[in-house]
Amino acid sequence: MENGFNISQDNNFSNNFKSSKGPRRSGGAFFVPFISGILGASLVLGVCFGVPSIKEKLIGTSNVTYLPSQDTSSEKTDSEINVQTLANYSDTTVEVANKVLPSVVGITIEYKVNTFFGSTTAKATGSGIIISEDGYIVTNNHVIESATSGSYYEVTSANSITVKVYGSDEEIPAEVIGKDEETDLAVIKIDRTDLKPADLGDSTQLRVGEFAMAIGNPIDLPSTVTTGIISAIDREVTAEGKVYNVIQTDAAINSGNSGGALVNQYGEVIGINTLKLSGNGIEGIGFAIPISSARTIIDQLIEFKEVKRPFLGIEYTTVATEDVERYGIPNGLYVESVLENGAAKEAGIEKGDIITKFEGNEVKTSTELNKYKNEHKIGDEVTITVYRKGEYKDLKLTLGEKPEQKETEEKEKEEQPRVQIQTVPDSGGSLFDFFGF
Repeated sequence: MENGFNISQDNNFSNNFKSSKGPRRSGGAFFVPFISGILGASLVLGVCFGVPSIKEKLIGTSNVTYLPSQDTSSEKTDSEINVQTLANYSDTTVEVANKVLPSVVGITIEYKVNTFFGSTTAKATGSGIIISEDGYIVTNNHVIESATSGSYYEVTSANSITVKVYGSDEEIPAEVIGKDEETDLAVIKIDRTDLKPADLGDSTQLRVGEFAMAIGNPIDLPSTVTTGIISAIDREVTAEGKVYNVIQTDAAINSGNSGGALVNQYGEVIGINTLKLSGNGIEGIGFAIPISSARTIIDQLIEFKEVKRPFLGIEYTTVATEDVERYGIPNGLYVESVLENGAAKEAGIEKGDIITKFEGNEVKTSTELNKYKNEHKIGDEVTITVYRKGEYKDLKLTLGEKPEQKETEEKEKEEQPRVQIQTVPDSGGSLFDFFGF
């Protein structure tokens, strides 16, 4: 590196000071060169301290704290900026990668595709995070769930799921423990007992601008590490008709990263990489499911093989904007029917009520109600505000458990045909069927 201050290695300062056998100098003659020497040394030190590489060697420090200019009108301690050297940043990324890489696996699923022209076998890949020494792995539901169909094709569910752990090419068979389409999370398991589980962090404490590292297996490139920052928190995005509250990051996320880890500067998992935006003019926009909200889902998938969510026992539709203006009613969710012996029935909710608040939070869409409801557990008591015949009422409701699927299907058959209501949702008009939650 070139600096503005250069020191020649050929200089031999000792040779420049020769002994003198001349007459003794007076005090003044000695004082002037002495002071000049002091000033010269100060100048050299000052210049050296102005050169970062020399300064670091002189005082042995690698951290510099820059404070804002003093403002006597207010305290500015919260505005202090801690600047790390590039060497320290590099050490951090290396240490974090070495810590987390053994806890991230590659996942391969094999499935069958049926078309008019016959059947063929295909493969897809993704990533997963080891969460226990005995083989439990969390990933995305869309990584292991391949079943879909169209007018001209049918994709079957996975015929097989295999896992490759870090540093090995062995394909280890995996079984599905549980999966949840609503949150796009799944848990699988392999027969191993010597795995290194990842440390799970607290995503509720994240701040925009923090360090972030994504680790996974994009496009058949195993154990790939990319870095960036936390671009946004609690970002609401919609994908394939589902709304997710996610962490946004500019750490590169590509196909195959799904199910992999988003970690902080301590090597703690703060998110599960799930989505990315792509297209012309789009770069560096990826999303991860926050680990703090995923933990309860993961625990339930391991314990029950499914997610047991609180159930209100109502069917409703969004109040249309034109109805708010036409009838002078509030925005909210119009109750179309109330399930007998359900939580809503016991709380006194009636057909024709308009739900406007859940635990004090305004609700205008099914997404909002679902979000607030799922923040609670079965058995929790909550307050639901309804609008009924020109008055608002606060009703206490104890959240129940969703009936077995068979019972729900039988009830739906009895209610056929069901009516579709024209509504105007947040992002434009479309037909919505009733929601059952």
